[in-house]
Amino acid sequence: MRKLKYYVACTLDHFIARENGSFDFFLMEGEHVADLLQTFPETIPAHVRNILGITSENQCFDAVLMGRRTYEVGLQEGITNPYPQLKQYVFSRTLEESPDSAVELVSSDAIALVQTLKQQSGKDIWLCGGGDLAARLFPTIDEMILKVHPILLGSGIPLFSGEIHQTSLELVNHKIYNNGFMLLHYQVKH
Repeated sequence: MRKLKYYVACTLDHFIARENGSFDFFLMEGEHVADLLQTFPETIPAHVRNILGITSENQCFDAVLMGRRTYEVGLQEGITNPYPQLKQYVFSRTLEESPDSAVELVSSDAIALVQTLKQQSGKDIWLCGGGDLAARLFPTIDEMILKVHPILLGSGIPLFSGEIHQTSLELVNHKIYNNGFMLLHYQVKH
């Protein structure tokens, strides 16, 4: 069965973006970048893949889930189809139609969709963000892979923008880089 994995960058104080959605404070250079490009090439947006010459096949995921605000970060730059190498789902209660035929708009029960996707064959499902969607889907998240950047932001969009229940996590893998970046892989114990 496929798993839902919340693979996301965050600060040490667990913010995934500034209040306005920007993420210009994340480390974009360093030894961790090559590891992430090799391990998770499908999580790189198409316009960046083209610039970097990434042609690798999907390693972990074949579907991506995004909240409307996460999707709109690219949309503001004219990017309507950020991950053509993945089946894309955007969750929104306000968008009336998808700006791109390759992006499926979901306005109904998010948990029901995830449960259906998990039953289908394929690679795992990437929960890209944001914090609201992560909180709604928390009961269905199987694993969390945190790209923790060595910065304190103080405020912004949190990892979970809503109430979640106390839950134990099991650290199943980790790597700490010389620049302070940490890749932490947790299994969620619901």
